[in-house]
Amino acid sequence: MALVKWDPWHEIEDMFDRYTRAIGMSRRTRGASEIATVADWSPQVDITEGSNEFTIKAEIPEVNKDDVKITIDNGVVTIQGERKQEKEEKDKKFHRIERFYGSFSRSFSLPDNVNGNAAKATFKDGVLTLQIPKTAEAKPKGIEVKVE
Repeated sequence: MALVKWDPWHEIEDMFDRYTRAIGMSRRTRGASEIATVADWSPQVDITEGSNEFTIKAEIPEVNKDDVKITIDNGVVTIQGERKQEKEEKDKKFHRIERFYGSFSRSFSLPDNVNGNAAKATFKDGVLTLQIPKTAEAKPKGIEVKVE
């Protein structure tokens, strides 16, 4: 009997793989008999607030800018798009496909102090940057109370 070094990370990965297979979300292929399924995906985003604007950055690599649609309606910004899968080539044999393909949609509520009509979007190096400027906030008016 040979001694095998215990790797806790391998055990955690194996447990996660068994869990995702059990609920039908497996994307890993270990053998020819296992079928890989593709789940819906959502791009990762960062949302920041500056003094003059809100900025949303979404990672959407290998997505054509023409396949992305941004809408702002009733205080909700929605980013929709699609990453198309590469064409299958007869001379290539895929051993593993772990990237997500297909449609995606992310929606975020906006505060009342934004001007959705002045929003600007740029797309560079697989990162979509959406800048939504703030409006001038109504400053609270102080009322002097006289004590008699």
